[in-house]
Formats: sequence, structure tokens, C-alpha cells
Amino acid sequence: MNIISVLLVLTALIAPYRAGNAFIISTEPVKFKQERYYSIEDFKSVKKFDTHIHINTDESTFIRLAQEDNFQFLDIVDDRPFGLPWTVQQKFAFLHLNDFPKQMEVATTFSVKGFNNKGWAENTIRDLKQSLSKGARAVKIWKNIGMDLRDEKGKFVMLDDPRLAPIFKFLVQNGIPLIGHNGEPRDCWLPLDKMIFSKSYYGSHPEYHMYLHPEYPSYEDHIQARDNLLAKYPDLKFVGAHLGSLEWSLDELAKRLDRFPNMRVDLSRITNLQLHTLNDRQKTRNFFIKYQDRLVYGTDKAINPANDAAALSKTIHDAWLRDWIFFVTDDAISLAGFGELRGLKLPADVIDKIYYKNAKDWLSAGTPHMRD
Repeated sequence: MNIISVLLVLTALIAPYRAGNAFIISTEPVKFKQERYYSIEDFKSVKKFDTHIHINTDESTFIRLAQEDNFQFLDIVDDRPFGLPWTVQQKFAFLHLNDFPKQMEVATTFSVKGFNNKGWAENTIRDLKQSLSKGARAVKIWKNIGMDLRDEKGKFVMLDDPRLAPIFKFLVQNGIPLIGHNGEPRDCWLPLDKMIFSKSYYGSHPEYHMYLHPEYPSYEDHIQARDNLLAKYPDLKFVGAHLGSLEWSLDELAKRLDRFPNMRVDLSRITNLQLHTLNDRQKTRNFFIKYQDRLVYGTDKAINPANDAAALSKTIHDAWLRDWIFFVTDDAISLAGFGELRGLKLPADVIDKIYYKNAKDWLSAGTPHMRD
């Protein structure tokens, strides 16, 4: 090798690299990161957090299951017009929080009863303060706002209605996260033969099938109202339940995550995610890796009084394990009615975030003094 060749080799080895418009010589050794992955066998050894659970009983079998499967969870109270009143849901929530404080957190809610009465906002904030002082870490707002609640003129009250502003200002000022179930899956506004996963439910509940009620707000109305809220309160720590009601399009969901830095979404639309994976696995996997800090695992499981608590626990355990297989392996998975897909096999660092770290981070945002 002649002297010129030697100089060329040495120059290549020590050549500076460009950072912006400046040249910088790196003194750090070159490191190649080797990705870690979990397996099915790691299921019980890895800390996990289910951010969307509804406990409607004082029975604790489910909580024992969560302990065994290494799950913490968020018990969500909501203001639904059917089933248990929110006050009873919250009674169960605080009962379990008192007995299992290391196992769970609670998301409270507020009632829209009396919305048109003077002083509703002040009374609601008073009630929220009381719930937060008992241990609630977040607040849930439900789809009755936009799909049921009307003002004194009979007009639907949407999420961006200025009469709700005092509530949102209170949450922002205290750093309290808001969980929003706003609108429904887009299927709700489609005819039954155009639906993807919701034919059975809306076929049995035509009163909730918005395609049959064109006088109600549209799907786009709900999404726009939610977006208006987040634009008005950029510091609001918001979690969009059920993939932010944008379950049908990862592109549309990505637009919101890019636009609203304090927005996160829970993953409680697993079948939609599996369909995205079936259609374009690499795109879906890339979405999870790009937005790994903005996604939180959740299932929307309801824990109701059961004659066979052991059977209920097995059902939930099996569902948790199926989701784990989807996220951490590339095993073959059958999506009923659509075909076979391969699991996403996300890196362990990504799994740690969506299954645990992200949830703990946003739930810790609330002001600690509220719990004293």
C-alpha cells in the first residue's frame, strides 16, 4: 500500500461527520444497539398496567388475578345512563383502592344532571375536588356529552361547549388527566352492511345506531369538537379512549398525535389494530415504534358480579395473554372473518412503555395534595 492509500484510509477512519452545518469529530466509540424482545414466557414477569377497567362489584377475585398476572390497573367510573349509577361505581372503586392501594388507581367522573341549572359548573368542581381528595387520579368524560345531553333549547351539548370550560380549566390548573370517550367507532354512523366489527351490537341496539338518527351530531362533529377542545387547552393531559375514536385510520390518528403533544390514546380497540396489521404489518409496527411514548394499553373489561368468579378470571387472563402474544411475538394470529396475521413483535423497550411506563407517567401528573 503506498503512502497515498494509507492517508486515505486514516482520513476515512477519523473523518468528522456533519451535524447541521457544522463539522464535529466524534470521540465516542461506535455502539450498535441490540434490540431486546420478550416472549410468551415473560408474560407474568413483566410489570403491566391496564388503563381501562370497569369494576362493578365489591368482589375481589379480579384483583387477585391482576396480582398473579403482574398487572396494575385503572378503574374507570363513568356517567352512563344505564347500568350502575356513577356514584355506586365510585363506591366500589374507592373500596378496592383502600384495600389494594398498590394495585390500582381510580378515574372519577362527573354527572351532567342539572347541566342547565345555574351553578352546575361550581357544584361539579366541588364534587371533583372531593373525589380527587379520596384518591382519584384522573377524570373520565363520557359520550353522553354529544350524544345525549341537550341544553335548554334542545341543542346537543358538544365537548367544546363553552359551558364546560370551567371544568377543563380546573383540570389544566391542577394537572389532572382527562380520559375522553367521545363519540363512538365510525361504524356507528355506517349502515350495518358497511360495518367492520360492530354489526352485532348496533343490530341489537338500533337506538344507539347513529346511521338511523341523522338528526344527531355526525361522527365528524364529535371528532371536530374533541380537536377543538385540545386546541383550546394545549396543556390538558388528555387520553383518547378506544384509540381516540379514530380506530379506523392510523393516518388520522397520527395526525392528531402530531398536532396535540399532550394527547395519548389507549389501545382498547385491539381487533382494529389487528386488522391494520393484517392489511399492512410494517406500517402498523412503524406506527407503534414512532408513537411509543403516546400509547397506553387498555382493554375496557367490565368486572360484573359473577356466579363463577373463576371462569370470569380465566376469560380476562386469556384475553390479556392473547394481547401479549399479539404485541410481543410474530406468531400467527387468526382474526375471525378476516384471515391470519402475524404479531407485531415490538421491541421490549416499546412494550415497557405501552404496557407500563406511559400509564404511570400520565397518571402521576395529578397534584399529590389532592389525595391528602
